[in-house]
Amino acid sequence: MESATVAVGHGHSEEHHGPPEANQSSRIDKQVLGILLFIVSEVMLFGAFFAAYFFLRVVVDPPSWPPEPYELPVAVAGINTAILISSSFTIHYALESIRRGNRAGLKLGLVLTWLLGATFLFIQVNEYVHIGFSARDLAFGSIFYGLTGLHGAHVFVGLLLLSFASIRAFRGHFGPKAEDHLGVEVPGIYWHFVDVMWIIVYVTVYIL
Repeated sequence: MESATVAVGHGHSEEHHGPPEANQSSRIDKQVLGILLFIVSEVMLFGAFFAAYFFLRVVVDPPSWPPEPYELPVAVAGINTAILISSSFTIHYALESIRRGNRAGLKLGLVLTWLLGATFLFIQVNEYVHIGFSARDLAFGSIFYGLTGLHGAHVFVGLLLLSFASIRAFRGHFGPKAEDHLGVEVPGIYWHFVDVMWIIVYVTVYIL
């Protein structure tokens, strides 16, 4: 009898060998994890460009920044920064709306975010047209267009994601359950990353 009890106890311990499985509520969704890992890789990409920028500013140490006779439109870029920051609030409003089952708020938030992002990109392209120098003008021109252009490309990708999310929203694809609005949450995470990265670019390139 004693040996049988030991055997049963031994079998019970083997059945629960290893750490217990995590509850579903404590796991991060694979789509959210994917976009977070992608953002980590993009941070490293931006980091390489910032390294080149600070090498130019600190090691090469030009007499002035930007080099004469070039000037940066700080005020216009500041307005553009405010526009992009505003879009973070609208995408957050869209996500919170669908979490509450407010489809009208979802649509409004997505459309406003897309319009603000498109306005930012339009102003940036217009800035390139009138700024008075190109990427071929000294290392300054190369790093300026490299950093701002890299960010502009990310804004364009973000607009594509928002376009897909908006089309789905108008077709009624999203719902208040967590798994039913990942198509809004994932582009929202990416869009917040784009906004934060622009603040860093603006302060670093235009202000410092």
